[in-house]
Amino acid sequence: MSNEVVFIAAVVVLTLLALMMAMATLYRKAGPHEALIVYGLRGTRIVKGRGTVIFPMVENFRQLSLQLMSFDVAPQQDLYTKQGVAVTVEAVAQIKVKSDPESIQTAAEQFLTKTDQAREGLIRLVMEGHLRGIIGQLSVEQIVKEPEMVGDRMRATCADDMSKMGLEVVSFTIKEVRDKNEYITNMGRPDIARIRRDADVAAAEAERDTAIRRAEATRAAAVAKAQADQERVLAEALSLAKQAEAQRDLEIKRAQYVETIKRQQAQADKAYDIQANIMQQQVIAEQVKVRQIEKEQEIKVQEAEILRHEKELIATVIKNAEIEKQRIEMLAEAARRKMTTEAEGSAAATRLQGEADAEIILKKGEAEAKAMNVKAEAYQEWNQAAVVDKLITGLPEVVRAMAAPLANVDKITIVSTGNDGAAGLNKVTGDMTKIAAQIPALFETLSGIQMSDLLGKVRGIGDRPSSDSKAGGPNGKQ
Repeated sequence: MSNEVVFIAAVVVLTLLALMMAMATLYRKAGPHEALIVYGLRGTRIVKGRGTVIFPMVENFRQLSLQLMSFDVAPQQDLYTKQGVAVTVEAVAQIKVKSDPESIQTAAEQFLTKTDQAREGLIRLVMEGHLRGIIGQLSVEQIVKEPEMVGDRMRATCADDMSKMGLEVVSFTIKEVRDKNEYITNMGRPDIARIRRDADVAAAEAERDTAIRRAEATRAAAVAKAQADQERVLAEALSLAKQAEAQRDLEIKRAQYVETIKRQQAQADKAYDIQANIMQQQVIAEQVKVRQIEKEQEIKVQEAEILRHEKELIATVIKNAEIEKQRIEMLAEAARRKMTTEAEGSAAATRLQGEADAEIILKKGEAEAKAMNVKAEAYQEWNQAAVVDKLITGLPEVVRAMAAPLANVDKITIVSTGNDGAAGLNKVTGDMTKIAAQIPALFETLSGIQMSDLLGKVRGIGDRPSSDSKAGGPNGKQ
């Protein structure tokens, strides 16, 4: 059972394959460049750009090419123009079967059984006949000069005849036109002669114009050169004049500048001298001020020293104050004499110094007097024995103090008139002796008590019994 099924299936498959192969053999396709003309049982039909099944024995087909046909149209006989000139024309025609079914069917009816050469021969005969008729209506000049017009007339004239054959003229182009009598060659000679003549005339006119313009240019150049030379000469003259004026102005300005510089230099020198004198005067004035300030500072230093000595004198006893007074008076007198002798050229400064010293001495004397008054009041409380003891024990100190200033003197200038019997150093020692002899008188003047009375009272004190001193103290008071 299974074998029969397999056999039946195989038979069916083979049958289908055979049918498919048969159908493939019967199926015909038409490309875009051709058309199938199918005729038979079902009549005539045109297949273009698709396929169809053609049943054998009852139908058949023929292929008709729709491609463009290009062939030469060159009649063997001469063609006569409107002027009766025999010419030979060679042209190229582009023709094809129209794409509509009616034209394809018409073309099939006309050319389907003919070969390509036979078909082209028939078309060429039609084209040559129309070309002969068109050439007979035109002149040689029109054919040669307007080939596009000939092509347009050929397409328009052949359109009806070509349409009747299912064809159309795509293009018609004349390649060459010749003649045996050299008509075409001679046809351009008048133009050539005219062109040559015009060219010669134009060349002559151009040469003439060139010569005229060259002459005008030469004349203009000469005139321009002459004017330029005149202007150059004028410009040079003006330039020289300007240079002379400029040189003159420069010399004048230079002289003015030199004069101004000399004047300013003289003024500057004079101002410098004046300023130098002013500065010298200022320097001298400043030097004088400095000297005055130095003198003032010296005076201040001396005043400070005097104040210091005053304080020292106030702190010492009346004897030291009196001795210091004598010493200062002696030093002041010696300094005054020295400055009087040495300051002959500077009287003003010496006078100021003397006045300062006098003021110092005056103030110092007043201070010493006050100090002595204070000390005198203190001494009143002392008894006479203590006073005598103080005076006697203080005598060496007084003598030493009087001699101390002489030890500090570096140089003594002695001015002697020679009137006295003693002079020179003897005069100094004599003066010192007199000063020492005046010490008792100094004490008597300061204390107001005579030295003889004081010493007598001292003797009386020594004669008193000792009980008085024990009973009452220094003053006898209980």
